Amino acid sequence: MAKYTSFDDILNIHTELHTTFRSGKTKPYAWRHHQLLQLARFAQDNAAALAECLRLDLGRAKQEVLMGDVIPVISRSLLAAEQLEAWMAPEKVQLCAPWEEGYSASVERHPKGVVLIISPWNFPIILSLQPLYTAIAAGCCALIKPSELSHHTSSFLAQTLHKYIDPSAYRVVLGGIPETTMVLELKWDHICYTGNARVARIVSAAAAKHLTPLTLELGGKSPVIIDATNPPKTSPPPSPITLPLAARRILLGKTLNAGQICIAPDYILAPRAIIPELVRALREAYTAFYPLRPSRGAANVGVGEGGGGEEQGEEEGEEGGGEGGALKTDSLGSIISDTHFERLKALLRATRGTIVLGGNWDGKTRWMEPTVVVDVEEGDVLLDEEIFGPILPIVAVDSMDDAIAFVNRREHPLVSYIFSNDEEFKRKFISSTTSGSVWIGDTFQQVGVSQVPFGGIGESGHGRQSMKAGFDEFTYARGVVDIPPESEPFLAGRYPPYTAESTGRFEGIVRGFVIPPSSAAAASSTPTSSS
Repeated sequence: MAKYTSFDDILNIHTELHTTFRSGKTKPYAWRHHQLLQLARFAQDNAAALAECLRLDLGRAKQEVLMGDVIPVISRSLLAAEQLEAWMAPEKVQLCAPWEEGYSASVERHPKGVVLIISPWNFPIILSLQPLYTAIAAGCCALIKPSELSHHTSSFLAQTLHKYIDPSAYRVVLGGIPETTMVLELKWDHICYTGNARVARIVSAAAAKHLTPLTLELGGKSPVIIDATNPPKTSPPPSPITLPLAARRILLGKTLNAGQICIAPDYILAPRAIIPELVRALREAYTAFYPLRPSRGAANVGVGEGGGGEEQGEEEGEEGGGEGGALKTDSLGSIISDTHFERLKALLRATRGTIVLGGNWDGKTRWMEPTVVVDVEEGDVLLDEEIFGPILPIVAVDSMDDAIAFVNRREHPLVSYIFSNDEEFKRKFISSTTSGSVWIGDTFQQVGVSQVPFGGIGESGHGRQSMKAGFDEFTYARGVVDIPPESEPFLAGRYPPYTAESTGRFEGIVRGFVIPPSSAAAASSTPTSSS
């Protein structure tokens, strides 16, 4: 395991990165293009090693790592390299004022400088390298500070990444709270932090001392809204979202990385009448995902029943409608640490809801079974903070308006999920609520749509990542206007001394603007003044 980076080395790395940026080394197209290809080669060459690191850190399956981490890094680095020239091209500005004839105006995207990337433990590859490829594309230097909790992955990044991309421009610093605090005391040109709102406030306070701009991706309690109303008839009729399909897609989103993902469905809002059918569908999906298999080495299982569980030391392998299979499969990851594991167990003990699926755990390996809890009402512990684990509460609502009101009483989530066959309801939900994104009909696949900006609002963060949105985040728009000498006749009236005649010309311009009438509906609700 690699050692933590010393304070002296952190200072030297900080100085080196700024020196490299000031040299202009990172700005040419050819250099950026090459670094992006090298980042893709890093992920491709080390796919197996990265998967093993995440198996050791989080118990994640190799296929899950390839799907959610390695392939996105390769594909997006290559796509960024392919689109880089277009992203870097100046944007010509169309001028329309008569006195601007002959001007040349454009907007150029210039790199902000040296970017600090603070990545979390739950997805340490994609959440380190996604902002990195956009920083490379933007022409920035970057320092990555990965989490000390995912220490196998963090060490591998520190020991290997520099063999592929230029170490004078891109470095990895290892450490815990003291090292992170030291890094935050330094001046950066942009900080990209992924994590929780509590630490985000610390990062924001540190950034404010230097007026450093921030990208914050913070997660939150992302709701799933299931609408059981019949859709209006259309021709041709759309393929309907069924409860079994919705359950399958929701359960996948909740169990990827054992629910330790910022976009995981946090709770379900569903009409009261369909909850029994929904639970049956979730049980069927669970059984299909995690059929009972030989034990993977766990000795004891804790069992949570009803409103809470106690570790009873029961033998692993209880069968109950297929339950327990998640504790016998390599397809479900483990909880990152004892602290987080105990926190999740405490939630199951404290909830006033009823556990209807799952509720088992393995204390020795920190595997927790996907658990569905019904009869969850306002004020329940499961509705307080982001769960960040494989526990899925279902809240009954009497109408879709109640569901919208429930969402609006809470902090803005990173994502809102809709499962509905009613286009009118989809539009109503989108227009009536606030969230970083709205994903319809799935709980995971949309994150792979790299052309769509990704990020939060309010407590779920601010700023945007992924592809062009990330490029724009790490660059600034620099307006360039060239005014030729031939424009002087139009500009002569601006020079002192100001006279009644010259002022009158500008008064004539003010009066000359033609303001069209507002629509009748807008005019009736807006106070107006006229002379």
